[in-house]
Amino acid sequence: MYKLYSMQRSGNSYKVRLALALLNVPYEAIEVDILRGESRTPDFLTKNPSGQVPLLEVGGDRFLAESNAILWYVAVGTPLAPENRIDRAEALQWMFFEQHALEPNIGAAYFWLSLVKGGRDLQTHALEDWMERGYGALQVMENHLKTNAYFAARQLTVADIALYGYTHLADRCDFDLQAFPAIRDWLKRVEAAPGFVSMDWRPADIDDPASIAAGA
Repeated sequence: MYKLYSMQRSGNSYKVRLALALLNVPYEAIEVDILRGESRTPDFLTKNPSGQVPLLEVGGDRFLAESNAILWYVAVGTPLAPENRIDRAEALQWMFFEQHALEPNIGAAYFWLSLVKGGRDLQTHALEDWMERGYGALQVMENHLKTNAYFAARQLTVADIALYGYTHLADRCDFDLQAFPAIRDWLKRVEAAPGFVSMDWRPADIDDPASIAAGA
């Protein structure tokens, strides 16, 4: 069984939890609060020297970091990972876009405005750039979704999961999605997928939030 080190409120961590839920793959999840330095302990750094979550333990003392790499690993061989060469490349194209255009702006705004106490005051100098570039990324997505239901292969793929992670949090960090109707419709399509779970979801039958199994 996979072991997933993640933070409940992290968009990058949520991407992986969502993929595993959609695939109905059982896993053990261990909560790591990066705001309390739990990803910087000597023990965790032996698993992931970058000190980041999510981190997937795949067995045999092998660990995989970076949310989109983990997404691809768990999705290969399933409908979430296109087999056609061009469809696969397009999915990867949008996953790269998510990491260089969406996550550094909307993801950063979410982290500082929603998770860090006093973060707005600490990052006043960065807010204008985050908003400008974040809205630019949303417009690229909106333009694509005006004529496409999904981002690759004409179906739900890991590209949609990667982009959903922080796009659905945009309204929690000053972004207004009212001007992006195609994005709002796409968010609803993702949320209607069988097996979808929200970011706050936890199995109802567990007592210890530090060790949960999904899809079991």
